[in-house]
Amino acid sequence: MASGPLAGVKVLEFAGIGPGPLVGMMLSDMGANVLRIERKGAPDPAPERLDARGRMAIELDLKQSHSIEVCLGLCEYAEIVFEGNRPGVMERLGLGPDAMLARNPRIVYGRMTGWGQSGPYAPYAGHDINYLSLSGALHAIGTEERPVPPLNLVADYGGGAMFLLAGLLAGIIHSRASGKGQVIDAAMTDGAACLMTYYYGRFAAGGWMDGRRANLLDGGAPFYDTYRCADGKWISIGALEPDFYALLLDRLGLAERLVQPQMDQACGGREQSRACHICRCRRSHSAGSRSTILRNAEPHPVATCSHCSRPPQGVERLGHQRRRRGRPMGRRIARSIGNVAEAR
Repeated sequence: MASGPLAGVKVLEFAGIGPGPLVGMMLSDMGANVLRIERKGAPDPAPERLDARGRMAIELDLKQSHSIEVCLGLCEYAEIVFEGNRPGVMERLGLGPDAMLARNPRIVYGRMTGWGQSGPYAPYAGHDINYLSLSGALHAIGTEERPVPPLNLVADYGGGAMFLLAGLLAGIIHSRASGKGQVIDAAMTDGAACLMTYYYGRFAAGGWMDGRRANLLDGGAPFYDTYRCADGKWISIGALEPDFYALLLDRLGLAERLVQPQMDQACGGREQSRACHICRCRRSHSAGSRSTILRNAEPHPVATCSHCSRPPQGVERLGHQRRRRGRPMGRRIARSIGNVAEAR
């Protein structure tokens, strides 16, 4: 029996790629009973698809009218349905919001796209890097020479999956209170732009330069940056607060050499202090020992994918998450529409 704050909530997930599976995973992790509707003949999720865990799946040929009727029948038992197709696809199938709300007026219908359900770009394909480009986020991230995409974390997963998830959960509250469903239009471009709210405000007020490595939080300040150590590994330093900055200088033996105010180094006068920091961090000590020496001055080793679970914090937190979740990889309950009783 599932446990968690969403225990008892039934969800229909129309299988897709990109950030959609993460939404299903998180709903399942919070206790929801999620059924993923796969296209006919789709292979089982590969073992490395960790975001496919925790829910069952059924194969349906959505080009067949009887499969559409099965989906509409399942929606009568659900509180949430979500999909990630281009605008108009679900309507053409007969599975759009109007059709499902007609069968279940309380249902919360979530849709996640790159550009949104409206606007001149809505019909077009795109990827995280394209959505970031229009939001202003991509321009702000990278080296002085060029923008660098931060994987597909900001638009796909931050602006898409997390905003859709928030909308779905808010929709449930509204639906249970009012008896009326909701349609959630989560656009990755909109979400990425929303994540830039703080920086838009700073820029409008003259407190943020429209460039890279020129500001407090984009690598422009030597006390908020990454440095390579003697063993070739990297550490991150985030000594923003005056107390931590003073401790950092003390541990590095730089207190007497760097006498200008801390924040003066974050705009224009940073090169001298950056050179001193790099010299110290590169030429002495490994990343691990450097972190020990600078402890409490906000340094941390930059963990690779193969090492991120090894530090004590990662060991403790990941162990806690495994104990709390313990939900298996998704499995199919039917390869045809012959028996969907278990799904209901």
